Amino acid sequence: MPYVSRPTARAVWLPLLACTFTPLDSLDAAELLAGAATVSLTPDRPVALSGQMRTRISTAVASRVTATVLVLESRDGDRVLGTTTFVSCDVVSIPDDALAAIRAQVAQKTPGVPVERIVVSATHTHTGPVLVEGIYEIPAGGVMQPAEYVEFFAGRIAEGIAAAVEGLRPCRVGWGMGHAVIAQNRRSVYADGSAAMYGSTTKDDFRMIEGYEDHDLDALFVWNADGRLLATVIDVPCPAQEVEGASQLDADFWHPVRETLRAEYGADLHVLAWIGAAGDQSPHLMFRKTAEERMRRLRGLSRLEEIARRIVAGWKDALAGAEQERVAGAVLEHRVDRIELPRREVSEREYELAREKVRDLSKGTGNETLLFWHGKVVKRWEDQQAGTVTPFTTEVHVIRIGDVAVATNQFELYTDFGVAMKARSPALQTFVVQLAGRGTYLPSARAVRGGGYSAIAESNEVGPEAGQVLVDHTVARIKELFPDAAR
Repeated sequence: MPYVSRPTARAVWLPLLACTFTPLDSLDAAELLAGAATVSLTPDRPVALSGQMRTRISTAVASRVTATVLVLESRDGDRVLGTTTFVSCDVVSIPDDALAAIRAQVAQKTPGVPVERIVVSATHTHTGPVLVEGIYEIPAGGVMQPAEYVEFFAGRIAEGIAAAVEGLRPCRVGWGMGHAVIAQNRRSVYADGSAAMYGSTTKDDFRMIEGYEDHDLDALFVWNADGRLLATVIDVPCPAQEVEGASQLDADFWHPVRETLRAEYGADLHVLAWIGAAGDQSPHLMFRKTAEERMRRLRGLSRLEEIARRIVAGWKDALAGAEQERVAGAVLEHRVDRIELPRREVSEREYELAREKVRDLSKGTGNETLLFWHGKVVKRWEDQQAGTVTPFTTEVHVIRIGDVAVATNQFELYTDFGVAMKARSPALQTFVVQLAGRGTYLPSARAVRGGGYSAIAESNEVGPEAGQVLVDHTVARIKELFPDAAR
């Protein structure tokens, strides 16, 4: 029966397309097929790098940036019951026009794939190509421009999806959980109640690290009919930004993770990297730095290798359990909504400060990124005053794969919201996937009270109230997909 959207007091559920869904209990005997592919997103000439407030042009390739594709399809004989496509990319975020370009190319090249069920997420490497025009001052000559890179990016991913679809074969899937201590909450709180991202923890007025830390590692495994590991998903609540200030293309810590796993489990293993809710977490050390670095040196590892070592160890813990329960014909159900979220209002004081920043920055050169950043706040205030503010709409996917749920969002979502989703979910495991879209921080209420980067108007289009709407919507959707567990 087609799903009919229904309004709530705080959000409107808007299906992307009118879809017909098969009841869950009828899928238990269905056959599950999988296909996977990995494609390079590394351009053949310099590009601007995204993720900092200054323009950086790539000077070399430290490690290839890639996209990894996993297509899952449920069938009853020759009848396709549902298809879901996951794509994980080594970029900072997924702009709307880039996602639209991917879906358009797939619709043309592989018309049988339901493009509304293509989920594209970013690892948030700060050493990947820029995909948005107008944020950085990029030289006109000798550098691939963002619009040109988006076309290349979309084309390569469409090719990867086509290859994965071509390779669809019966499979077994499994899921498991481990832990990897690779992220720390990155916000310091001081005696006056103020907070700062990467603030000093050695000052006399330092009081605490602001938020809870999540060290879960959720993993999904896909085996071919012959028992060979075809693909794996690794979901950790930590953005890939250890080498964020460099001027080389770099997949960050996911490169040594992939290389380590392929060396042991086969060169053709496809590794999808998902980032859990981690808007207030990062791999940068906040305290115990000297002790941490001493142990790393004694192990003879680089910082990226140390992070990869911890991820691989947690992944192997998950594999040890999952390979004992390889599931054939796992349930595959997929819901796609566009929901409305309340926008964070800009205060008059925030407007005045942003306008002053714009005025001062306009007097100099090389300030394009900061002008863009502060200028958005000025524009939002003007829209508020004119009464032309429109609701913030965002695409949300909730997917059931056997006993696990996958829930996506476009944000750099604070950890509190991800924990709430996982705690309230009736699924055995819940994979929260952030940055399945164009980014923007979504902070907790305590972060907004403390202020600082990631919790101020320049960093947010929506605020804590929107985070709660997102959590409630996501949990409600998961409960629909797990009716027995919910009861």
